[in-house]
Amino acid sequence: SPSAASPTPSPSASTTPPAGSPAQVEAVLRKMSLEEKVGQLFMPVLYGPAADSSSPENRARYGVDTPAKMVEKYRPGGVILFPWANNVKGVRQVVALTNGLQKASPRIPLLVGADQENGRVSRLAPLVTDMPGASVIGSTGDPSLARRAAKVTGAELKALGINLDFAPVADVNVNPRNPVIGPRAYGSDPKKVAPMVAAAVQGFHDAGVASTAKHFPGHGDTNVDSHTGLPVIQHSRAQWGKLDAPPFAAAIGADVDAIMSAHVVMPKLDPSGDPATLSKPILTGLLRDRLGFDGVVSTDALDMAGVRKKYGDAQVAVRAVQAGADLLLMPPNYSAAYDGVLAAVKSGKISTARLDQSVRRLLKLKFNRGLLVRAPVADPDEAERVLRSPEHRRVARLINSRAR
Repeated sequence: SPSAASPTPSPSASTTPPAGSPAQVEAVLRKMSLEEKVGQLFMPVLYGPAADSSSPENRARYGVDTPAKMVEKYRPGGVILFPWANNVKGVRQVVALTNGLQKASPRIPLLVGADQENGRVSRLAPLVTDMPGASVIGSTGDPSLARRAAKVTGAELKALGINLDFAPVADVNVNPRNPVIGPRAYGSDPKKVAPMVAAAVQGFHDAGVASTAKHFPGHGDTNVDSHTGLPVIQHSRAQWGKLDAPPFAAAIGADVDAIMSAHVVMPKLDPSGDPATLSKPILTGLLRDRLGFDGVVSTDALDMAGVRKKYGDAQVAVRAVQAGADLLLMPPNYSAAYDGVLAAVKSGKISTARLDQSVRRLLKLKFNRGLLVRAPVADPDEAERVLRSPEHRRVARLINSRAR
């Protein structure tokens, strides 16, 4: 995109919208209160099968009983659905849930996210077509199949009212002992993984769904799972450029909406010992400045051990924003994280220009996917027709028949 080459505006210029920011985005941004802007950065998990279902989990975490009341209270930018939060029971139920959540956010529609990579990470199984995972698609050597698979998955998510997928995985799985990526990656050769990632991003866009490449700067060469520990990857900058960077660069070339950070330490890219999620040299230096990405940077889940080792939950959220993140995913202590970021903006630790930058990117993502002015309403009958349709199952069979 042309904006990649333009210099970063000085803070004093932050009152004039950056070139290429749609007028509608600026109009929405101008009307937002400080609290709404901070809310926009968050994507929590809400508990229960319906927008108006009460759950003690919601009460304990958010001080209100239902998902709809949490959305009204905190005005988050989005929500993410999980089976373990009782969000995924049936096709008509998910449609009613996403429609109910959108209704609770009338001023700015929500990003409704899911981790639907297919294969090992499939949060909407068994509702959606059982598509092969990335390693199977990678083994075909045919990026057009990655595109078709993503289009199928994207169409099914969209029919459910889900508008953002945390896929594709852009990691290059160079370590056979990797406990967390493995078959979730398209393969172990960056030259083969990169075109697969770009094609998947295009496939999600064909379906009208936002796409997220993950886990930057690369989670492929680790033998520690960042859900439970903090992996350290010793790639030099040159190795990173050759091995880890190409699929992310390809995703950016395909206009990927978001890139998710990894809770991994890469001491040769940032000697501080902080995980990439909290690293300005990595998120701003490498991802924004070197690769020219100006979309949404999402953290990986902030409830994972890899990011909580060193700082408290309020500090983690603030440091992620300072490092360059825009979307704060699943903070374990929502009010601490929200209050922490709000206080940091009020004290000037996070400048209002920096906050506006993140909010602008999130609103622009919504604008690009037709979600800024009015959320689309999902239709349960349509969803039942689209999900697991004979045509979609044929695509799955075709890919499996081509796998090596």
